Amino acid sequence: MTGLLNLSHGIDYVTRTIGRNISWIILVAVLVSAGNAMSRYMWSLTSNGLLELQWYLYGTVFMLASAYTLQRNEHVRIDVLAARWSKRTRDWIDLICHIFFLVPFCVLLVWLCWPWFMRSFNSGEYSSSAGGLIIWPAKSVVLIGFVLLLAQAFSEIVKRFAVIMGKIDDPLPQQDIAADRSGTSPETDVKRGD
Repeated sequence: MTGLLNLSHGIDYVTRTIGRNISWIILVAVLVSAGNAMSRYMWSLTSNGLLELQWYLYGTVFMLASAYTLQRNEHVRIDVLAARWSKRTRDWIDLICHIFFLVPFCVLLVWLCWPWFMRSFNSGEYSSSAGGLIIWPAKSVVLIGFVLLLAQAFSEIVKRFAVIMGKIDDPLPQQDIAADRSGTSPETDVKRGD
């Protein structure tokens, strides 16, 4: 179990590093969007390439931050049901759902994305829009995003199993779900070390 927990810690470190730094891409996307809008309205200049770059940047943030969202336990839940369950029940449900739903979903998407990305990369696929961008970098981000999510799912399975078996303390703050809706932030409740 120690080896698995060490691997989980390594995955968490990579996920946390990417998740904390990916937010800078939002600033770039906003600047590209604002610049494109200003040039369109002030000088009647527009660029499909800039518009596509904006989409690529937002898509990159969404795909690469999904593993971090899972790690921080910020993903979508059905609060109405989860609020009625004990922590142990929620832990078991997380473990079972990660194993039987999240992991197969991620494996399927990685398996489907690999040839989709490779065809685009090998052909040097470009956008069909005039002045559009090359497409394979955006497709690679989809593939990388699902690989990262799959790795983080494995890490969460290891940690949840260790918590259930009493091998480690829960690394995630388990606040009252009603408190989450009132605006309590996990960062203010529990400080986690890197």
